[in-house]
Amino acid sequence: MNSLRRMKLRHLETFVEVARQKSVSRAAERLHLTQPAVTRTIRELEDICGRPLIEREGRGIRISQYGEVFLRHAGSSLTAARNGVNALAELDVADGPRIRLGALPTVSTTTVPLAVARYLEAGMRNRLKIVTGENRALLDQLRNGELDLVMGRLPAPDMMLGLIFEPLYRDKVILAVHASHPLADRKRFSVDSISNYPVLVPTGQSIIRPFVDRLFIEQGITEPSQVIETVSDSFGRTFVKNHKAVWIISRAVVAAEIDGGEFATLPVDTESTVGSIGLCTRADAQLSSACALFADVLRRVIAENA
Repeated sequence: MNSLRRMKLRHLETFVEVARQKSVSRAAERLHLTQPAVTRTIRELEDICGRPLIEREGRGIRISQYGEVFLRHAGSSLTAARNGVNALAELDVADGPRIRLGALPTVSTTTVPLAVARYLEAGMRNRLKIVTGENRALLDQLRNGELDLVMGRLPAPDMMLGLIFEPLYRDKVILAVHASHPLADRKRFSVDSISNYPVLVPTGQSIIRPFVDRLFIEQGITEPSQVIETVSDSFGRTFVKNHKAVWIISRAVVAAEIDGGEFATLPVDTESTVGSIGLCTRADAQLSSACALFADVLRRVIAENA
């Protein structure tokens, strides 16, 4: 371990160049160093490693068997270090790669705004593009390269082709009403009574619609006569506040209103609707350094608010 502390990036850079050129003199020329300086650096590295890395062969040199083993790791380490420096430089370029995020309503009003604020506070200069919409549309845009990340519920298996999902937390569907709604204050609540009011449900393409349909079956709820299909959280909030509607929605979408007492949750068992919320990325694409940094910000925000 003490020997490793003596190893510097210049040792790796010099050794890799000597191995590439198969010549100390040519390596010295490429590195803009003197030949004695290159020789001295190689000897320092051999002393650190405790093995001969370069051997003389006639008038030239060759990499020893120990050197070949070390080279495989030295080359990747040097590449990683250079990529790290380039990644940091990329973050400081105003016209660098944009961060294109698709967000379902589940997170577009809670986690994502917090992460964006944290990202901006850090002084990052890469532009952000936030797109909201239905799950299938967002995943199609991700798969086509129009988005870099999608934040939302775990998609169905048939929608995961070519994608990777990273779970971050869990959420469930609830039945929400305004605090002034007649059902909010009922001591004896009957689930059938929701049919007397307008009911907002996710659209057929929404990722949580199958959970809602199954919930209706489990709870013996007949199809309400006044059903409105929507994934618009702004419409949902306004309509629930003003028209005595019941909103069947992921809890995270209305968490602030529930915690603040403006909305109430109806006493219906919805545990069967619990699902994973996380990040979707393309399996065949590497995130830019800016996107990777924003993904880390999302993870930290979620961990802090868990």
